[in-house]
This record gives sequence, structure tokens and C-alpha cells, in this order.
Amino acid sequence: MNVLYNLGINAIKVGAKLAALRSEKVKKMVEGQSQTFDTLSRNITAGDKGNIVWIHAASLGEFEQGRPLIEMIKRNMPGQRILLTFFSPSGYEVRKDYKGADVVCYLPFDTPGNVRRFLDMVSPRMAIFVKYEFWGNFLQELSRRQVPTYIISSIFRRGQIFFRPYGGMFRRMLDCFTRIYVQDEASRDLLASIGVRDVTVAGDTRFDRVSDILAACKPFPVVEKFAASSQQFTFIMGSSWQPDEDIVVPYFNSHAGMKLIIAPHEFDAERLEQLKKRMNRPVLLYSEATEENVANADCLIIDCFGILSSCYRYAQVAYIGGGFGAGIHNLNEAAVYGIPVIFGPNHAKFKEAGDLITCGGGFSISGKEDFETIADRLLHDSNYLSASGNAAGNYIKSHLGATRKIYNEIFGSSPEE
Repeated sequence: MNVLYNLGINAIKVGAKLAALRSEKVKKMVEGQSQTFDTLSRNITAGDKGNIVWIHAASLGEFEQGRPLIEMIKRNMPGQRILLTFFSPSGYEVRKDYKGADVVCYLPFDTPGNVRRFLDMVSPRMAIFVKYEFWGNFLQELSRRQVPTYIISSIFRRGQIFFRPYGGMFRRMLDCFTRIYVQDEASRDLLASIGVRDVTVAGDTRFDRVSDILAACKPFPVVEKFAASSQQFTFIMGSSWQPDEDIVVPYFNSHAGMKLIIAPHEFDAERLEQLKKRMNRPVLLYSEATEENVANADCLIIDCFGILSSCYRYAQVAYIGGGFGAGIHNLNEAAVYGIPVIFGPNHAKFKEAGDLITCGGGFSISGKEDFETIADRLLHDSNYLSASGNAAGNYIKSHLGATRKIYNEIFGSSPEE
């Protein structure tokens, strides 16, 4: 890449080291990256070279998007070695022990030296990036080495830098991909407008992932007992932040006919204590709940990772957090259970949000009044609740199949068909 790009990457690298002095999250990333080459040298042998599929996901959300493809590869080609890399600690720290990959590590900063060393050690058969990862030096070197390189479940919008007059450097990155798999026709049309034509509309692999979760979801007897302990309406908040709770918690406090499950996005001890204090009805942490005492609670707070996606099935309506901040979290995880989803206004980057609104399975709110209007109707109109839930579930079903389409194009038809 050019000098300006490399100066920028080095500036980010220096900034990360300084930020690591104050931020535990950044510190984990910097320390993790320092171990990447040791991890590779311990786990990749000379015999692996040319037999590694490298899959990169920036964070946990992108990993969940790439996971159906990883697992399809492993089912159909059990001898295929898979290297999984992350950039963010929120992905690596949660999935560093993921059994579907043979090696899991951090992606080092995109400097020319790191890139050459990484690719010399890995010698991947191919590289697959998930959704939003455009590292110029990696892409350029993969192209120079003639390594087939793909990006999956990508989505493009007119405001992105690729489509700006000054975005030439980033447009050249797109030319490094062997094939770009996008979610919709609008993305393909935008890419065509700048001369990028090696594009396939495959859809979004997240739909396949939530369908897999639905098929394999585990029972959680304590949550089931909480939801079934009376005939009350059960409402769930997934990945909530304080602005979301500022809207939903007062409504819960004033509606005795409603039970509430909250899975906050972050749940350190201080945050959990503050959340509990906001409730004027009986509240219990999941870590302290039993099948005996949970029936006495009106609010159950999920204070652990890994169970939210299965807990949605115990509710009649879901509120998905993040829409009053950087953007909403995973709507599909809830909608797959055939329940309506409510979310905040910052959803323009999420195609499924607009689609769910259009089909009647999702509702965007801008504040308390909007929420109260929608929640009241869902709470009191069973026909409306049922129709909205069916719309959400049918939307998910109608968008399955992206993983198989991508797999078949890259690897050839799978025996699963």
C-alpha cells in the first residue's frame, strides 16, 4: 500500500499501545497480538502449508456470521485445517477455544513486515474475510501471491469511502478479492458503479446461523420456570445498554402483568447492582437463581455469556439493545423464534431492521412514547402479537441458504444437498 496508508497503520499501532495503558480491552488486544507468531509457529507445521483456509472475523458478531461456513467446511472436509483470526478482544476472548477451528489467534497490525511474516508462516490455501474487513497490505499481498481471497456477507452503502471521489485507495482494495459475496442487489449495483464486477448476491449467513441455533438450542430450566411461573407476559431485553433500559425498565415497573428478562451487554458487578436498584419489583440474577426461588421473581437478569440466543424462545416479545448508540445488536437471534422485535432508531446500517419493519415483524422506536404505544398493543392485542411474531419468523425462513450458496461456489457442491 502507499506511504500514507502505512503511516496511518503505524499511527494506529502506536495509539493502541498508549491506549493499552488505560484500557483493559485494548491491553488484551496488544498482548494477544504479541503472541500471534508464537501461536502460529506452535500450531502450523510444514505439512499444513497449502492446506489452511484462513478465515478472519473482526469481532464476535462477524464470527457468528462466518461460523456457518466454518462448520460446513468442517462437516464436508474434516481434514481441512482452519485458521481463525480476530482483531477485537470481544471476539477472541470469547471464542479463543472454539473447536471448529484448528488455530485461533489475533490478526497482527497490517504493516508490510507483519503481513509478509504472517503469510510466510501460514501459506493459506485461501483467505475468507467476513463482512467488513479491508486491510490493504494483507489484501495486496494475498493478491500478489495469487491466494484466492473472498469476503462474505458484505453489504455496501453509498456513503462508504469506496464510493467517494477521494476513495481510490480503498477501491483498489476491492480489486484484490477473487469474489465478493454481498447480501443484496443494491450492494452489487453500487459495486458495479465503480467497476467491481466479481460479485455474487448470496444473502446473509447470519440467517443460517440463527436457524442452526434454533435447531440446537439447549433448554434452560431456570429460565423456563421463570417464564412459566404464571400466565404473565414475558418480555426479553437482549444486549441492552443504559439508554435502552431507561425506556423499558420504567414500563416494566408500572406493568404488573409483565415479566422481564434482561441480558445486559456488559455486566460487571457495579453495572448489575445499579440495574437491580432500578427495579421496584422482585429481581434475581441468573447466577443466583434456582428452579425453587425463580418463580418469586418478576425480573431475571442474565449475568453470563452464551445463553441469550436460547433464552429468546421463552419470551413473547424481544427488545434488542444498541439502537440508541452505535447500532443495534443481533435482531435475527430473536426473530427466528417467531417473536416480534423492538429496537432503537440507529439501524440504518442493518438491512434486516428495515426488512423486519416492512414485513411487520419489527418496530423501531425513538423514545418512551413510541415504545409504550407498541408495547401496549403487543401486550393487550393477542392477534396483533401473533401476526407480528409470525411475520418475524417467516422473514428468517425466507432468507436461509446463503452459506450453502457461498460454499458451493468456492468449494463445489456439498454432499449435504
